[in-house]
Formats: sequence, C-alpha cells, structure tokens
Amino acid sequence: MSRSANAVRSLSSRGSVSVAVFVGPLTPPFPLRAHGPDAHILEEGSMPPLGELSLPQMLWIAAQIASGMVYLASLHFVHRDLATRNCLVGEGLVVKIGDFGMSRDIYSTDYYRVGGRTMLPIRWMPPESIMYRKFTTESDVWSFGVVLWEIFTYGKQPWYQLSNSEAIECITQGRELERPRICPKEVHLLMQGCWQREPQQRLVMKDLHARLLVLVKNPPIYLDVLE
Repeated sequence: MSRSANAVRSLSSRGSVSVAVFVGPLTPPFPLRAHGPDAHILEEGSMPPLGELSLPQMLWIAAQIASGMVYLASLHFVHRDLATRNCLVGEGLVVKIGDFGMSRDIYSTDYYRVGGRTMLPIRWMPPESIMYRKFTTESDVWSFGVVLWEIFTYGKQPWYQLSNSEAIECITQGRELERPRICPKEVHLLMQGCWQREPQQRLVMKDLHARLLVLVKNPPIYLDVLE
C-alpha cells in the first residue's frame, strides 16, 4: 500500500492510519465495537442497528484491517493493542486503525493490571506477551485473530464469560476462543492460524490479507450450525 509522507507523519503524530487508499477524515467515525447507546456498526453482543452485516461486509472490514496492519508492519511498527475498539469505520465501510488512549477509560474492563504494572489488554494478547511482555509483529497477528473473532461475534468481549485471571490461564494453557456460530470454516482456519503458540508458526499478515481478499471476492457459504 503506497502512502505519502504526510500519511506517515499522521501515523506518528495522531496514532492513526487509514487502512484503505482513502486517507481523508471519516464522516461519521464510529468504533467497530460499541459502548453505550450510540449508533455504531457493532453493538456488543447484538445485531448492528444498521441491519445485520452481511458476510461479504464482515470480510471486507477484516481485509481492510489486515491491509492496515501490513502497512504498519512495513514500517516495523508494532501496534500492541489491536482490537475492534481501536478501529473506526466511516461511510462505505472504510476503516481506520488507531490506538485511542480514551479506549482505556471507555473499555476499562478490556484492560487488566498484571503484577502492578501497566494496564494490558490481556484478552487480545498471546502467551509470550502475557508472560514475558514480548510484543512483535507476530503478537499483532495473534491479536488480529481475536479481532476476526470479535467481528464474527458482533463485538463480544473475548473470553467474556471468564474473569481476567481465568482468561490469562486459558490463553497461557493453550485454549482457543470458540468458533463463532456465524463464522465460516475458512475464516475460523485463519483465526487458528493466528493463534499458534509458537510465534514463528503463525500466519503472516500479508498472507492473511491476501486470503481475506480472496474470500471477499468469493464469499464461502455457511450455515448457522457449527459442524
């Protein structure tokens, strides 16, 4: 993805990067994950107020986020907090990735203070980040898998049925988030490719982006029944 010098400066100064060729302001900007009564694309645990997102729309949103992460990786930039709460969507489902400090206040239950240290989004983090505070492009790939899960659950919190300490135990012991009911097998395989315990065995973001674009062009058929 080509970017102007202004876009790079925008990234460093505002912590935001447009994930499509369009780099202008989004009007109106709505977070992918909702909080409160505002009309957003994804209401947490419910259907979107603008009507249920179609499978191609979900895949298109995911592909744009992957595109943005490919761009960040090309700059050797590790996001560390990739989640739908840090993605904004505007007209035409054009998505921007950011790292909005206010999300730590609005989505305070998404963060957990481990050992008296910095508040961390542990539900989106791989084992090596939780245990050793190691953040890499590969840890961003893990988080992207969780973002896919969020999209296909209409914004549920990962491990929503568990406490933070229980979620940490599940992640570090190798348990995976369950396949969302409306998630095609092809997308679930991408999630699992992001959640390999060994960082070097995870899918790379370029491949994720390419595979999602293929699915956007040829959406898989799915039933609302898990196999």
